[in-house]
Amino acid sequence: MTLIGEPATASSNSTWSTERIIESDMRYVIRSWSQQGKPAQAAIARGEGSWFWDTDGKKYLDFQSQLVNMNLGHQHPRLVEAIVRQVREMAYMGPGFAVQVRAELGELIAEIAPGDLSMSFFTTGGAEANENAVRLAQHVTGRPKVMARYRSYHGATAGALSLTGDPRHHHNGPGVPGVVRFHDPYTYRTPSGQEPENCPVCQGAPHLEEVLQYEDPNTIAAIIVETVTGTNGLIVPPDGYLQSVREVADKYGIFLITDEVMAGYGRTGEWFAFNHWGIVPDIVTSAKGLNSGYVPLGAMTVGDRARQWLNQNKFWGGQTYAGHPLACASALESLKIMQDEHILENVRTQGARLDAGLRKLAERHQIMGDVRGKGLFYGVEFVTDRATREPLVPFGAAGAAAAPMQRMVAEAWEKGLYLSANNNVLRLTPPLIITEDEIDFALEILDDVIGAANARVHGPASQ
Repeated sequence: MTLIGEPATASSNSTWSTERIIESDMRYVIRSWSQQGKPAQAAIARGEGSWFWDTDGKKYLDFQSQLVNMNLGHQHPRLVEAIVRQVREMAYMGPGFAVQVRAELGELIAEIAPGDLSMSFFTTGGAEANENAVRLAQHVTGRPKVMARYRSYHGATAGALSLTGDPRHHHNGPGVPGVVRFHDPYTYRTPSGQEPENCPVCQGAPHLEEVLQYEDPNTIAAIIVETVTGTNGLIVPPDGYLQSVREVADKYGIFLITDEVMAGYGRTGEWFAFNHWGIVPDIVTSAKGLNSGYVPLGAMTVGDRARQWLNQNKFWGGQTYAGHPLACASALESLKIMQDEHILENVRTQGARLDAGLRKLAERHQIMGDVRGKGLFYGVEFVTDRATREPLVPFGAAGAAAAPMQRMVAEAWEKGLYLSANNNVLRLTPPLIITEDEIDFALEILDDVIGAANARVHGPASQ
């Protein structure tokens, strides 16, 4: 196996050793979603393109785009320069003033977004965008409740975490009231065990209508969905599902909010994932890929129904750093780079290569139960038995129970490939600038580590 490009040494002006960085991080920094008091996986020195280097000079292909946010990769020169240029001109200006970079970004998003989506509120991240979207829907409708799916993640703030369905919300109190759960269009594992074409959940409307019958549609302000579910399994809805949800929302005057924090701005090969199904939500939330994660930024972009209300009523929301000039400058340049460098075309091309490569691996490795995704937003679900679809690790697994998946991730890391897994699904979300050779490099490592996992479950003879 050959690493792509020449090995690079870690560049840093610091005189700190790797050991001191890791020790100080462990003592003085609280890391997200982690037990403290344990050392970090590595100390990282720098990144470039689709790669990053640790402080000892070892390089890794970033097949996660970090937290699915560095869509244009590490240290894109135009993006870095845009931030530098903005900080020299105006580092900060309060959100109550009109600033060119904010106005220009809002205008460009309106040009990119389909239908009547035309006005944006800029936040510091996806959670805040979701919080404000739900609050706005409640204000416009005068209704208190929100429908959200079980396999979902909408953010770590109080309201967004209450909307979240994955197990993390269990550890953060009862949450805000008024959240109504419904099932996911998970065609590989339908809630009733039926075939997808006969499953009311996967059709959308029949399941939603049943839930609304019990909840009273006149109490529901919004339905919020990740267009393509991210962390909780990379679940791609079947054709017709989103159109059906759109029809139900329209029937009862409910806002449809699509959370495109992960899926938006090119990740699936379209500007927005909902473009694949020809629908337009009432509100779309975004972050991450909006500016490739270089400066904290999120956005709530609304259509005519909300816009008309906002023009006649006060918007009861705000942040000190709403529409921060540095964040807006980075987003504006990021979207221009995507246009100039034909990023969407690259996503479609390399996504097709990734898809074909994964399906070839699945022909060899029985442990791969399902391969699914769009563009460069892919998941592989692992099972011990394809016939029964028994998960390799149980839902919500932790510690020893999660070891089979974590071992694959660790083995890939040792070979120079950065991956992530949640439950029994491996997430594959490389930067949108990924090249053909880099896709092949990742597939080669995946073949090795999945093959080893397959042998542990089925024995060497299964290879």
